Amino acid sequence: MARVIAVANQKGGVGKTTTCVNLAASLAATRRRVLVIDLDPQGNATMGSGVDKYEVEHTAYDLLVDEVPAEQVIIKDTNGKYDLISANGDVTAAEIKLMEFFARELRLRNALEPIKDQYDFIFIDCPPALNMLTVNAMGAADSVLVPMQCEYYALEGLTALIDTISKLAAVVNPDLGIEGILRTMYDPRNRLANDVSDQLKQHFGDKVYRTVIPRNVRLAEAPSFGSPAIYYDKSSAGAKAYLALAGEMLRRAERSEPETEQA
Repeated sequence: MARVIAVANQKGGVGKTTTCVNLAASLAATRRRVLVIDLDPQGNATMGSGVDKYEVEHTAYDLLVDEVPAEQVIIKDTNGKYDLISANGDVTAAEIKLMEFFARELRLRNALEPIKDQYDFIFIDCPPALNMLTVNAMGAADSVLVPMQCEYYALEGLTALIDTISKLAAVVNPDLGIEGILRTMYDPRNRLANDVSDQLKQHFGDKVYRTVIPRNVRLAEAPSFGSPAIYYDKSSAGAKAYLALAGEMLRRAERSEPETEQA
């Protein structure tokens, strides 16, 4: 059964889509079965996977609004070697249409139920806003992975996001928790970045991944070539960092399995 992880932060430009695409590709490279769901109307995860968002037959809109079965919406052939449910501007309309439905916050969870046993990981790339699409992602997810830059305003945003996750857990998904906090675009020469990083570790402890994603030109270039960094330049610092993150995530999962069995 897949572990469903929403990659979310209401602040834009923190490396959310970069993390979703590159972590998914890194896990797929370890022969895990991975699905990426693009819920952002900008369709960046779709384009970054080598899929033209303007040419796709089905998107997340069809899954959420028209109840097209997930198996018909999934794109199998991506440059990241993972499966994809794409997005484009049509998904903006889904935000409005969802308001018409009963149990609208659970539409994604119900749509994924028939296919969850086909994957090891399902990553949901959320839009940079706490809207109905993000609520659907959180309703379907087991946990939330939060990418963030180590800067002052990001700390404030993180506090607000965690408060929102707690409220959503109480109403929509009682099992929802924090998967981990990922430091992105990190420059160790920046004193503020180091100070914020220390505060994160102090307040969130083991929830902060040991792996840090550096500022990296290759990582920034890869989406314009429709490819995750591991296939664009596997020797780059960015590609190596996401491979390390995948390894850390797998080790964490292995450590938590005995506890789950005892419970």
